[in-house]
Amino acid sequence: MTDRLTLRQLNRALLDRQGLLERRTGSALAMIDHLVGMQSQSPLAPYVGLWSRLSGFKPDELVDLMTSREVCRIVLMRGTIHLVKANDALAIRPLVAEVMRRGLASNKPVAAAAAAAPSLVEVGTRLLSESPLNPTQLAAALADAYPGHDPALLSRAVRDLVPCVQIPPRGLWAKAGQPTLTTPTNWLGTDNPSPSLSIDDLVLRYLKAFGPASIQDAQAWSGLTRLTEVFTRLRPQLRTYSAPDGRELFDLASLSLPSEDVPAPVRFVAEFDNLLLSHADRTRVIANDHRREIITINGIVRGTVLIDGFVAAWWKATVTRTDATLRVTPLAPLPTDDLLPEANHLLTFLAPSLPTTIDLPSTGR
Repeated sequence: MTDRLTLRQLNRALLDRQGLLERRTGSALAMIDHLVGMQSQSPLAPYVGLWSRLSGFKPDELVDLMTSREVCRIVLMRGTIHLVKANDALAIRPLVAEVMRRGLASNKPVAAAAAAAPSLVEVGTRLLSESPLNPTQLAAALADAYPGHDPALLSRAVRDLVPCVQIPPRGLWAKAGQPTLTTPTNWLGTDNPSPSLSIDDLVLRYLKAFGPASIQDAQAWSGLTRLTEVFTRLRPQLRTYSAPDGRELFDLASLSLPSEDVPAPVRFVAEFDNLLLSHADRTRVIANDHRREIITINGIVRGTVLIDGFVAAWWKATVTRTDATLRVTPLAPLPTDDLLPEANHLLTFLAPSLPTTIDLPSTGR
């Protein structure tokens, strides 16, 4: 008989896999690898994401990984920007190419412009290989290559069809810079990813970091469709559970689940964190009634606060040259005695040498 899991069991399993039950002692590179990359739509979000999960993490560790080209920022799962290991940038991008093609097809003006421009992929790849370009520069180069065509639409199409790495200083701590693009091969120096990765491998890595999960969950995380046949192939090596609503969930047979009674500490989770974006049913970490408060209609995913493992507030930090303020907006009653130490910890990470203020309405601070 398949075990039926409670909501708290799913919650504790996810937090455990994500390094959010207890901060881990490994490297930033190992955590990025384990998570199959980190959502990086907000360039500085991975720094907070790693701080939440790793003991003693310092921003310079990630800066060094980016400048040494061991990790990079590239559009992957769900057609969104992820920070991934170099090998994963090369190996995962072909597996999720259909996601980008669907995104292009859904934008009719861009799709029409791409269809009317002969050899656009080849031309775009050549331009980005010759020199890193920002979107405006790419559009100008495409205007020369395709007179009479709309260069802005062509630039958008190239960014959907051609794998593009966003290079530093974009994404560096305490640095600013508009997205500047080049090809993964040009930036990373190889077009032979090692080890190679199949779609089956990608699903297994997803389950290791986000399971137990359903087929629909894996599709929500990746943006891919038709994963039923993948799970059918993998079924003999997987363990199955039932979700609280009876849906079938899959997991690696080698992994056990923590007790639902394991305490979950207060955690501040980064903007756009995949913790909130990687399941079709997200109730294992956020109540449906709270989702519209956290994920806005214009696509912003706010930083969140976990209380007893579930989203109970959202946060925003404002750092200036003279001070730093952390504002916490409750969605439910907050245990301030537990929350304030972690809030101070976050502010110390974000602004170690500045005066800080915690704006928490429930305490009037």
